[in-house]
Amino acid sequence: MKTDSELGGLVALVTGSARNIGRAIALALAEGGAAVMVNALQALPDAEAVAQEIGRGGGQAAAMTGDVGDPDAVTRLVDATVARFGRLDILVNNASVRREMAFASLEYAEWRRILATTLDGAYLCSRAALPHLIASGRGSIVNIGGLSSHTGAPGRAHVVAAKAGLAGLTRALAHELAPHRITVNCVAPGLIETARSGPEPAHHQKLVSPVGRRGRPEEIAALVRFLCGPGARYITGQTVHANGGLYMG
Repeated sequence: MKTDSELGGLVALVTGSARNIGRAIALALAEGGAAVMVNALQALPDAEAVAQEIGRGGGQAAAMTGDVGDPDAVTRLVDATVARFGRLDILVNNASVRREMAFASLEYAEWRRILATTLDGAYLCSRAALPHLIASGRGSIVNIGGLSSHTGAPGRAHVVAAKAGLAGLTRALAHELAPHRITVNCVAPGLIETARSGPEPAHHQKLVSPVGRRGRPEEIAALVRFLCGPGARYITGQTVHANGGLYMG
């Protein structure tokens, strides 16, 4: 671990961090000096590859699978993080599912599946991590929201609702956890260049940002790193938009 960087001596848990934005966040926090627990739902080799990349860069990391929508799995994940690194100071709730489906075809089971990962997962992880974040004395929670939760989008009622819930949870926890010196913020990325297992959402094709390009995962990660660092201790309860000007809230 790099003890001379701004996050030196701290420990972070980043959910859904085996690839894309989550991977970039794990790498950025490690570059800032934090030890990182890399989490994936099932892709342990991918999560281990991120942890190994951190190790090659001189940092400390471990990898673990676990469904953030499962209370028992979340408990094991948080306990394993503390057992491995001795503490937990930073929680990044990044795990999410972003399937498209017309509302008329959206069955309740699919609605619950999306909310269970995105919104319930943030609740479960935040609750499990809370005693450790309190003990830290300078804990940080960063929830990864999304552009469509502020603009709306067709075929994504379940995703939009879940991500909008994260923004509300952020504000509520910011009030409640401030006495414990825990900051809680939400980062809402716009269109980001990421690898997808399925087709790109149709509404993305109609969107062009004022800056004329899509963002990079590393740009979102840099913002998360800042919000977890000593220069952001006066920032809490905020949804910070990083979208190239597509949405100006």
